[in-house]
Amino acid sequence: MNERGFITPALLIITGAFLVVIYGLLLVLTLQFDYSNRQVGSDQSLHVAEAGVNYYRWHLAHDPTDYKDGQAGNGPYEHEYTDPQGSPIGKYSLTITPPSAGSSIVTIASVGWTYQYPKVKRTVIVQYGRPSFTQYAFLQNSSSWYAAGVTVNGKIHSNNGIRMDGTNLSLVTSAQEDYQCGSETGCSPPTKKDGVWGAGGDKGLWQFPVVPIDFDTITFDLAQMRNTSQTQGLYLAPSTKKGYHIIFNGDGSYTVKKVLTISKVEGYQVPGVGLGQQGQGGCRDRDMVIASESVIGNYTISNKPLIFVEDNVWVEGQVKGRVTVASASFPIGSSNVDTWIPNNITYTTYDGTDVLGLISQNNLYFTRDIPDDFRLDAVLMSQNGAIIRHGYISSCNPGAWSIKNSLTMNGAVINYDKSYWNWGDPLESGFRTRTINYDTHILYAPPPYFPTSGEYQFISWRED
Repeated sequence: MNERGFITPALLIITGAFLVVIYGLLLVLTLQFDYSNRQVGSDQSLHVAEAGVNYYRWHLAHDPTDYKDGQAGNGPYEHEYTDPQGSPIGKYSLTITPPSAGSSIVTIASVGWTYQYPKVKRTVIVQYGRPSFTQYAFLQNSSSWYAAGVTVNGKIHSNNGIRMDGTNLSLVTSAQEDYQCGSETGCSPPTKKDGVWGAGGDKGLWQFPVVPIDFDTITFDLAQMRNTSQTQGLYLAPSTKKGYHIIFNGDGSYTVKKVLTISKVEGYQVPGVGLGQQGQGGCRDRDMVIASESVIGNYTISNKPLIFVEDNVWVEGQVKGRVTVASASFPIGSSNVDTWIPNNITYTTYDGTDVLGLISQNNLYFTRDIPDDFRLDAVLMSQNGAIIRHGYISSCNPGAWSIKNSLTMNGAVINYDKSYWNWGDPLESGFRTRTINYDTHILYAPPPYFPTSGEYQFISWRED
């Protein structure tokens, strides 16, 4: 009897230990199974969240200015998500942040979850932006010619033909399969050429034909800019004199003066570029040099980042901040206001913090007496004309001012007609050296209110 009493406790201990081990294993297996299911649920939640982003990208493609999901309220906006068989498996909740003033970037925050694991949520934040005209280093409606020795490190596009004898480090695209090459791109007599041709390269980056860029859409942007400037910027009405002079002061401010009188300077221009008398070409007097002016006021870029001038405008100085200057008069198509650059335009920093957009409805001119080493930090756009320094050649006002040492441009060049600033070979008027750098910061952070084109494109993705 005593011996049996000794066996019973040992058996209980062994049985208890066995049960503890079994239950422990079952608990581990249960937790592992639950973890696996939750991991599947987490992955599914991520797919649901991304489905929400894809949905709103589709929505923007059909209604580019609707940031409220077709509703009156500010969101969040919930939608049910179904699997390929049509069975509902979860939901996503969207919060849409519209573009800030002067930007085209939309931020979409999508939270996704499944019905099986409603507490397991994943959040995806994606940015889309409508590409600005500033995605190009050179964008032209006319034919263009890039000579030997020229290196362009940004995208080049023309709605007409391109002769590339220089070096391109990015895409060169033309909207033409072929075109009639004339004297503007070095063909005499005129000869049919490919949309992009020449002795330069990289030829592997040449593409033609591609979809043309619609310069007419800029007309709408100019009208919108005028309206916006009256509430969120600075609007300068027709001066009744000669125009306005804007000087950037390097401290985030700018001074505006009214131009009272001007001095005319002779210069040569190719006929048929621009509107009005300026577009008639030939050697003629140009309304170029400011003779007298009066101060209107001082303003800060942060408070008034859009300046709309319904008159001629002269622009110079050092820019600190992000600002756009547009000049146009209405009705569009019968105006001949121009933009003049009489001196250097520079930035205080080159990290994307500072940027200037100069938009001229007609021509954008460099004056005769610019500095010998001329620097221009800006995105230049001429909607109906070209970007030009007149020719001071043997038949038209030659002198010590004819040839300047260097031209350095940091930004982008966008123009309707062929732009030019050098004359003759050997050089008779223009710049001995020309360095043109594309400002990579302006691709998705263009100057405020700068015209955009096309559909929204992906910029960034992150999980919160």
